[in-house]
Amino acid sequence: MFYKVLTIIFMIQIYNRTTKTYEEELIAGKKYIEWTYESPLGKNITELFAKKKLFSKIYGMYCDTKLSSNKISSFIESFNVDMTMAKKKAHEFNSFNDFFIRELTPEARPLNKDENILISPGDGRITTYENIDLDNIVQIKGLTYSLRELINDNTVADKYKNGVCLILRLCPTDYHRFHFVDSGTPCKNHFIKGYYYSVNPIALKSIPKLFCENKREWSLFKSDNFKDVLHIEVGATCVGSILQSYSPNTRVNKGDEKGYFKFGGSTTILFFEKDCVKIDTDILEQSNLGFECKVQLGESIGTKII
Repeated sequence: MFYKVLTIIFMIQIYNRTTKTYEEELIAGKKYIEWTYESPLGKNITELFAKKKLFSKIYGMYCDTKLSSNKISSFIESFNVDMTMAKKKAHEFNSFNDFFIRELTPEARPLNKDENILISPGDGRITTYENIDLDNIVQIKGLTYSLRELINDNTVADKYKNGVCLILRLCPTDYHRFHFVDSGTPCKNHFIKGYYYSVNPIALKSIPKLFCENKREWSLFKSDNFKDVLHIEVGATCVGSILQSYSPNTRVNKGDEKGYFKFGGSTTILFFEKDCVKIDTDILEQSNLGFECKVQLGESIGTKII
């Protein structure tokens, strides 16, 4: 009975923009996440070991081995992973991480090429906030954090006062590469050391300022149509690495790959300057209601303010 109560409490619903209905998210490792972030013993183990780099590094190393490929088929089946658009077939991956960072065929994610349209930087669950207070950015209902603390750079942070914050949460079941939302020139990458808490909503409601606690990387992107965009990638439990694919100060095209996460749920956060972009109404409405919207790389999520 107790477990059934937990299941009801922690059911995560996401909004499907296509069907205009809510769906329950299938969570990889749900029982483990609930236990580690809700039970007294689990919380202690998280603080003593699971949030540390060593734990994620060891598991990441295992996911790079041939032995780990044995769990690919069951993972695909358990979480209904669509493999029809992947460049490789399930049996062709050399390890679980090889499968996890799988590339898709060019036609798998058609991009909206209109320069006035903001596209999703990847597959995942999106939340957006307008007119943000730099010191009280919403992490999840009831918990906030500071952009200045998130990137440790007050000058850059101040550019985004009253701007837009876009959070894309990638589940372990998602395509785990992230892309540029516009053509332009990306700048150098900055690294900030931190822990490896889960970024699942179960953890987000339990750990204050979680994004500011975790390992993260950030960079500015001088876009052609959306001014200077601040890109932030946040690591999570069992994420072996955040790997950047781009070359700083080299122009990229809209939709080009920026980087990818190795195994684990992860998050990419984008900040836009004030009066730069208008996020689609359905995404804003659902965000205000406390629901994430399910999106795919390349789909329209906003419009340039001209």
